[in-house]
Amino acid sequence: MDVLWLSRLQFAFTIAFHYLFPPLSIGLGVLLVAVEGLWLKTKNPLYHQMARFWTKVFALTFAVGVATGIVMEFEFGTNWATYSRYVGDVFGSALAAEGIFAFFLESGFLAVLLFGWDKVGPKTHFFSTCMVALGAHFSAIWIVVANSWMQTPAGFHIVGEGLAARAEITDFWAMVFNPSSMDRLSHTLAGAWQAGAWLMVSVGAYYLLRRRHRDFALASVRIGLGLALVAALFSLITGDESARGVARNQPAKMAAFEGLWKTTPRAPLHLVGWVDEKNEQTHGPALSGLLSWLAYGKTDRPVIGLMEIPRDERPPVNFTFQLFHLMVIIGFAMIGLAAWAVVALWRGRLEQSRLLLWLLTFSVLGPQIANQAGWWAAEVGRQPWIVYRLLRTSDALSAVVTAQQVAASMIMFMVVYLLLFAVFLFLLNDKIRHGPDAADLQPAGKLALGFKGGAS
Repeated sequence: MDVLWLSRLQFAFTIAFHYLFPPLSIGLGVLLVAVEGLWLKTKNPLYHQMARFWTKVFALTFAVGVATGIVMEFEFGTNWATYSRYVGDVFGSALAAEGIFAFFLESGFLAVLLFGWDKVGPKTHFFSTCMVALGAHFSAIWIVVANSWMQTPAGFHIVGEGLAARAEITDFWAMVFNPSSMDRLSHTLAGAWQAGAWLMVSVGAYYLLRRRHRDFALASVRIGLGLALVAALFSLITGDESARGVARNQPAKMAAFEGLWKTTPRAPLHLVGWVDEKNEQTHGPALSGLLSWLAYGKTDRPVIGLMEIPRDERPPVNFTFQLFHLMVIIGFAMIGLAAWAVVALWRGRLEQSRLLLWLLTFSVLGPQIANQAGWWAAEVGRQPWIVYRLLRTSDALSAVVTAQQVAASMIMFMVVYLLLFAVFLFLLNDKIRHGPDAADLQPAGKLALGFKGGAS
C-alpha cells in the first residue's frame, strides 16, 4: 500500500468517525431549544425533566465531537502539506471563521447550559440554550463552506508559479457563497436535524417498549417525530436542489451517481443496480428520462455521460453509485417511517404496535448511515481532484511522510477511537438505562420561581 492510499484511508476513517457526533449535536440543539421553550411557555415540569435529560446527552455528543475533530486539523499539516500550502489562505479562513464565530459561541454558553440550571433565571438559561444551538449551526456553516469551495472553487486567484503557486482570496463572499455551498449546507443541516430527532424518537420508543417513563417517552416521541418528519421532507427537497447543482457544476460526479456512461437525452434514473466499470455498463432497473428531468427539468435534455470524461478524471464509479443510492433509499425509508409513526400516534395506536416501536428504536441508525453515505459519495465522487480542477489528490500529499508512518499513526488512531467509541456507547447506554431523574419534575432554585403544576 502506498502513502497516497494510506493517507486517504486515514483521513476517511478519522472524518467518518468524527462525523457521527456533530449531526447529533446540531439536531439535539434544535430539540433542546424546542423543549425548553415549551417548558417556559407551558410551565409543565415534564418539559423541564426532558430538557435536563437531553442536555446531558447533548453534552456527551459535544465532548466526543470536539475531541475527535481536533485530529483532522493536524492531518492537514502532517499528511497534506502541499494542499495546506496551496489553498491554506482560502481553506484556513473558513476554519478560522468556524473557530471565532461558532466554537467560541457554542463553548462560551455551554457552561451556563450545563451548570446554570439552579444559578441563573429561566430566560437567561433559555438564551444560553439558543446560543449553543446557534453555535452548532454556525460550525456546520463554515465547515460546509470550506468543503464546498473544494467542490466548486470561487472568489480566488492563483498567485506565484510552480511550487510557490497558491490560491488567494479575491472576494470573500464569493468564496462563501460558491456555487454549491448553500445547497450542500441546507442538505447537511437537514440530515443533522434528522440525526438528533431520530435519537430522541429512538429513546422514547425504547422506554415505551419497556413500559418505563411513559409520559417522558410519549413526549419525546411526539417532539422528535415532528422534527424528524419535517427534516426528512426537507432532505428530499434540498437533495433535489443539490443534485441539480452537481449536474451543472460537476458532471462527472453526477454521471457516477447514476452510472451513466453515454451522453444522452432522456437519461435514465437507476433505482438500484451494479456498475460494470470494465465494460462501461450499468445493470439494474431504470426509469427513462427521469434523470434528465431531475437534473434540468426537461426529459429531453441531455445529461453528460462518463464516456465524455477522460479516464484519468473519472471517480470510482460503482463505489460512488452504491453510496449515493444507499443514501437515497434510506432517505425515502425515513420519510415513510416518520409518516407511519405520526399516523399511529395521532390515532392513539403507537403503544400497541410493537413492530413499529422496534423500528423506531433502531431508527437512530438510519440518518447516521445516510449521512455517512452521502458525505462519502460527495467526496469520492470528486476524485481525482482534492480541489476540483485545480489540484489533484495525488499532488496534495506531504513530501516527507512515509507509508510506514501513516500506517502506524492510523493503527494508533483506530485503537484510540474504538476505545473512545466504546466509552461513548457505555456512557450513553448508562444515561438511557438510568432514564430521566424524577427530581427534575420539580424545578428547584431560581428556575422554580413562578412555576407550578404536575406532569401531564
